[in-house]
Amino acid sequence: MQLKIFFPSWIRSASALAIVLLATQSLADPPNTNTASLRSKFIAAAIEQTQHAVVYDGSYRRIAYPGGDVPKDRGVCTDVVIRAYRSIGIDLQQRVHEDMKLAFAAYPKLWGMKQPDSNIDHRRVPNLQKFFVRQSAQLPVSQSGSDYKTGDLVTWMLPGNLPHIGIVIEGNSRDGKRPLIAHNIGRGPQIEDMLFDYPITGHYRFF
Repeated sequence: MQLKIFFPSWIRSASALAIVLLATQSLADPPNTNTASLRSKFIAAAIEQTQHAVVYDGSYRRIAYPGGDVPKDRGVCTDVVIRAYRSIGIDLQQRVHEDMKLAFAAYPKLWGMKQPDSNIDHRRVPNLQKFFVRQSAQLPVSQSGSDYKTGDLVTWMLPGNLPHIGIVIEGNSRDGKRPLIAHNIGRGPQIEDMLFDYPITGHYRFF
């Protein structure tokens, strides 16, 4: 004997509506297949920078806006990040500057600035930290290496209260407990096992 189950009309209508909405959403919002590709390109750009000699130079320079850069043989820790993002079409100079114009009061007042300056704002670690927080890109800080994924950004406070930033890349420490970092701490862009060498002040994921 075939068992027949009858549902009230409102349940049948709701089920049909749900099916239609799911189908419409799947057509309108296809899965993002670009993220992995962007992350790979981002990491490749960070690693590529370690193949070149770069003099550590954080002096103030006039930089074309948008899309400007300091000379390729010059740079600081933020320039490693800026150049890697530019490889995937994200111009932090423009984005930070535009956000600071919208909410200048929200950004750190560590340099006596009275207004945004597109030449330097994006090259300062505290400004990048505030920008990533405002973009909802902040992640928890932990002492477990497995919490830091390829493409993540990490900030530290170096001795002398010097803020620093680097990029988590592919590969791990010899004991397998920590991912490697691409950064410029003063000797030009390098890849090092240094995730927990200094106090971590921020952890971000921005794509």
